[in-house]
Amino acid sequence: MEICIPFAKGISLKISDRLNEHGEYATSSLPKGFLLVSNGQELVEEAVGFGFPVLMFGRQALFPGRVELVVKQHDSVWSVTTLFVLNLVEKIHRPGIGSVENRFIYAAKNSLASIIRHISPLRGSLTALSSLLRRAFGWETTYEEAGLRATVKMIHTFHENTGNVKVEFDLTERPEGITEVIVMNEQGARFFDSYQDSSGLSLQGKKIGLWDEVTADEATFVSTCQQVAFKVGRVKGARLYRGRELVGSRLVWAGFGYSLPPSIKNFWYELIIERHS
Repeated sequence: MEICIPFAKGISLKISDRLNEHGEYATSSLPKGFLLVSNGQELVEEAVGFGFPVLMFGRQALFPGRVELVVKQHDSVWSVTTLFVLNLVEKIHRPGIGSVENRFIYAAKNSLASIIRHISPLRGSLTALSSLLRRAFGWETTYEEAGLRATVKMIHTFHENTGNVKVEFDLTERPEGITEVIVMNEQGARFFDSYQDSSGLSLQGKKIGLWDEVTADEATFVSTCQQVAFKVGRVKGARLYRGRELVGSRLVWAGFGYSLPPSIKNFWYELIIERHS
């Protein structure tokens, strides 16, 4: 099933329960959240879309491997329920050899990713080191069965005339050991190159940062080439982060992540899609 919800001025959001396993990015094999489309062009690139859940177990992330969709429409109001089944972990793969199964390599990889996200002065050099190691050993990213699964239900309510989307999150059923819940809202980094927020902060390109906390009440990513923007706000009980990563053809995303405590069961936020001039 593919659902496409139109907004004004040539903007739409779409989502599908079919996987694109032959796409150019590793994340193509994951079920995406909502993809932003402007004048017929998808803007997602390597990103995972709007309303994409990730569960953390320490430094290990659990990703969705399947999504089920239910849609209802009444006049200009749409309601789409997405039931994500999270059952995949990220693996290092060598073509012709298979997945690397050395736990020390994964511990080092996850530690490196954490340092890159949280210690900004080291980001450039450590990202370059990561890319060098991948080229040297022929490593690629894949997603494989984790031996663990969880379900996350999200209800998206769309208003065609306003571009407003209410996202409700339900994690009533959860496996043991969750340390953090993340809800991603991101699109392609080559399109979304500008950040603005209600404090007056304005950043371009690399200055946006990789994973920095948003302290303003509202924050926006803008595509200067497509003249479209998406906006979210801070929500009580969650921490809001912004990020943008453009590393060759491997990492191409820009957007926001809500970080929630492991005890969370219900949560909601508003996403606003609009033309930007």
